[in-house]
Amino acid sequence: MLTKTTRLNLVDQVILQIESLIESGEWQVGKKIPAEPELVVELNVSRNTLREGIRALCHAGVLMTKQGDGTYVSSGSTLGAAIQRRIQKSSLLDTLEVRNALEQEAARLAAERRTEQDLEKIWFYHQECSSFTVSRDMEQYVAADMKLHQTIVESTGNQMLIDLYAHITEAIQESITIYLRKRFTDKLPQDEHHQLVEAIAAQDSKAAAKNVQQFFDQLKRDIEMEEM
Repeated sequence: MLTKTTRLNLVDQVILQIESLIESGEWQVGKKIPAEPELVVELNVSRNTLREGIRALCHAGVLMTKQGDGTYVSSGSTLGAAIQRRIQKSSLLDTLEVRNALEQEAARLAAERRTEQDLEKIWFYHQECSSFTVSRDMEQYVAADMKLHQTIVESTGNQMLIDLYAHITEAIQESITIYLRKRFTDKLPQDEHHQLVEAIAAQDSKAAAKNVQQFFDQLKRDIEMEEM
């Protein structure tokens, strides 16, 4: 629920409350936010204060105003919007190198820290990947693959790593889908992450990190060959 602002810097308070509503999922990405008159009453601020806060969030890429329609949530956070803008200026290879670094550390920490409940979820999404490989369902495979990696990252218990990974993964998902369609024209990869999951299950942090490195080394070579 929205709470009335009480501090002197009302614009900052408006921004913080709107960010909180978005990050909590109450205001979802792609959805229209409440109309201005409603927000003015609930936040107990003037129209000018509200508009200034919304303008700042639009500039940051979190909100987007459509003329004659209203204002929509365009990103889950200011961090996500900033990362999205940066990725748009970077090559796929540069972005994958950053993802590689995050996933290696995530694999290492997940192997050390994962619980039995974490492991059950990791195996579940790995099995889903295998299932969609058999049915050759690219969209479902990509979704399950992303969920598998996100679950591994969540198993680390490191909230900053979880947040960073969530934003960078969201930003490159479309690029990865396009790449997979080019690479696997007749079939999807077979048991691509089985060794990784096995290493995490065995709590072998070195093997888990090494598996991620090998995967991205091959991915990088494939992309470089395509660009030649």
